[in-house]
Amino acid sequence: MSDIAGHLGRVHDAFKRPTLSLLGQKWAPIVLAILMASFSRDQEPIAAERFHIQVGAYMSELAAGGEDVPGEAPRALCRRWVAEQWLMLSANEDHVEEYTLTSHAQEAIEYVNRLSGERSMFSQSRIRTILEAAQRCASDANPDRNDRLRRLDAQIRELTAERDRIAAGGEISGVPDDRILEEYLNLRDLIAQLPADFLRVSEAVKAIQRVIAGEFRAKGSRAGQILDMYLERSADLISESAEGRAFLGAVELLRDDRLLKDLRDDLNTILDHPFAVAVTPAEARDFRNTVIAIRHGMGVVQEQRRRLSATLRAYIARHDALRERELDEALRRCQANLARWMEVSGPRARTTVDLDLPSHAVGHLKQKFYNPNDHIPPPPLTNSEPEAADPVSLEQLRQQGGPSLEAFRDRIAAMFHAGAGGFTAGEVFASAPAVLRRPVEILGLVHIAAGAGAEEPQDPGDTELFEAMRPDGTQRSFLVPALTFTQPQRTEPESNGRNGTAGD
Repeated sequence: MSDIAGHLGRVHDAFKRPTLSLLGQKWAPIVLAILMASFSRDQEPIAAERFHIQVGAYMSELAAGGEDVPGEAPRALCRRWVAEQWLMLSANEDHVEEYTLTSHAQEAIEYVNRLSGERSMFSQSRIRTILEAAQRCASDANPDRNDRLRRLDAQIRELTAERDRIAAGGEISGVPDDRILEEYLNLRDLIAQLPADFLRVSEAVKAIQRVIAGEFRAKGSRAGQILDMYLERSADLISESAEGRAFLGAVELLRDDRLLKDLRDDLNTILDHPFAVAVTPAEARDFRNTVIAIRHGMGVVQEQRRRLSATLRAYIARHDALRERELDEALRRCQANLARWMEVSGPRARTTVDLDLPSHAVGHLKQKFYNPNDHIPPPPLTNSEPEAADPVSLEQLRQQGGPSLEAFRDRIAAMFHAGAGGFTAGEVFASAPAVLRRPVEILGLVHIAAGAGAEEPQDPGDTELFEAMRPDGTQRSFLVPALTFTQPQRTEPESNGRNGTAGD
């Protein structure tokens, strides 16, 4: 018989993985586009409420562009992505829920990036990489001393001969751009796998931590015993999984700062080659930041381990298996007593239940829970420009201002200079142009007359008629006591500035 059943079983197992379920569903392009637009290469967490708003904005933008989008609300959609293991939802130290990508979503994004962009194909560079990896693996796997020495001697002879040739002035043959491009694409594919690798390690650490916490709860031990067990298991926490052991090996290798500096210099040298003119600025930036991405991935795993260890420590500090066991026994006694009471009780009978447990005095209970609607931003402002009034000019504003004191002082001084004497405020007002015959200007003239010591009438009924004109063109008549200017020297403004032009 053929092995078709075995192949089919492996295919079924593969399609059960969240990566293929994401790529195979109807809304895969929409989901992947939103995840790629939301999460950067550094995989920084996003606050849950902010991410819900962001997803809603992306969906509205796609719908406006004619795309068919899911009809679910952003919150429900994100929760479903968490259930499908494409997103991970957890609370940070400030108890704020945050979303992060899972390794399955990262793998799907990398697969789309490889298919949509230029990728490395079967080439001399890939064969050389395979040969060098096989040679290193065979050398590490072979314990034979003579074979190890033979391999080392061959490498030394080859390298020594090449060094001597170059030192003697030998020509350094140029490498074609196509070959450098092949090697660059091959290296870029290897680098692109790092984020998903780090995420898998982080998820493995979290899974192991959950197993340990479950064992702690199941054993029903005291806090001291739990603490001893935790310290014993946490020492080898990462080494319990294949991903963790691989991560430890990578950490040991990447702790060498000189090695990382050489890697950074090598990446810059590659991008300085003429072939790099075809590389986009974004690709070049990501390629140069490989060392930063490696350090960030290591930090994500270490931070996950630290946070989960802190969670376990808090659980150990608060967990009291003895008290939980007492509560369980009390509930069982209550259940047994209720069963016996129901055998002899009638319909609608009542009884009190005493668990024999100490009560706690609670000073205050939380009365209001967190409501995300309280943090929804206000709706955008409507455009009221079509309904807005016509803009007001500077001259219109000046017409609505206070009296023009400086203009009337100049007119009074000019009339004294022309030889006129003993003229009244009404004559000054009547000789002014229409723009200066506003009602408010009458108050300005009275103010100037008071400061200049103008003569007041002996008879209170001695008045003058002022024909004023409003800015809208309407006229008003006012009767003002007759004030006569006789002393030109006092019409100048006082030095303290009290008679400055108001609203001019």
